[in-house]
Amino acid sequence: MGFIFTLPAAIYMLIFIGYPMIQNIILSLKNVDVYSFARPENQVFVGLQNYIDLFTSNNSILVTAIINTLVFTVCSIFFQFIIGFALALLFNKKFPGCSFFRGVTMISWLLPVTVAGLLFKFMFASSGGIINQFLQTLHLIDRPLEWLLQPGTAMVAIVVANIWIGIPFNMMLLITGLTTIPADVYESCSLDGANKFQTLFQITIPMIKPAIMSVLTLGFVYTFKVFDLVWVMTKGGPVNSTELLSTYAYRLSFEEFQFSKGAAAANVLFVILLIAGIFYIKLINEEEEIM
Repeated sequence: MGFIFTLPAAIYMLIFIGYPMIQNIILSLKNVDVYSFARPENQVFVGLQNYIDLFTSNNSILVTAIINTLVFTVCSIFFQFIIGFALALLFNKKFPGCSFFRGVTMISWLLPVTVAGLLFKFMFASSGGIINQFLQTLHLIDRPLEWLLQPGTAMVAIVVANIWIGIPFNMMLLITGLTTIPADVYESCSLDGANKFQTLFQITIPMIKPAIMSVLTLGFVYTFKVFDLVWVMTKGGPVNSTELLSTYAYRLSFEEFQFSKGAAAANVLFVILLIAGIFYIKLINEEEEIM
């Protein structure tokens, strides 16, 4: 009976997830471009040559994209978690307007990512951008910075935008974890003379460890595959300084029409996310065994 109930989900996953993945792997093992795409007889099997070319070519953009993706992901997750955790602790308290401000905070998560990308693109614009105006008002800079046109600052701009988008996700999951802590635990801590920091690091954080691990792992998966935000703001430029695995795979497939190499780049992204997914499932299983 259990197999019968899971059969619809299994069929759905095989058709809409399994089949495209298998086809993408097969595509990456061939030499398919705009000339041979519609002619299967001209599609030559090359094995792992596409992967070798991507990793070993001079000034490999794939290696740069992997490094950029890791930097983008780690920086985004670090600040998203810190700020999201602080807001979760704040909104877990009861005070006038708590629900209203919590709802306002969710706006950045509810907005379409492309809209958020356009907003930040205008905010970081060198001419008329509100970021430059604000920094000049504080006399932190003498002249407007070209945020999205300089390799060093372009990455900062997309990281800031992604942090703003992801904070509500971290906040809501952590608030859910905080609500599972019984109130009498905090009462016992206060009676024992524990201060706020002791309560935070010895009670709160250990008791919401499963929620923290879920937030960090899911945040890694969601951030690592970000495409639309970066494409709207910088399209991977300037000089590949914000080129991520997702944007590079898209560029290879739909701008340069090197479909096989684009599939290979996408599979590299898939393997990294698969490892993260296995790690997440392992953590969940370990927590369930402990409970």
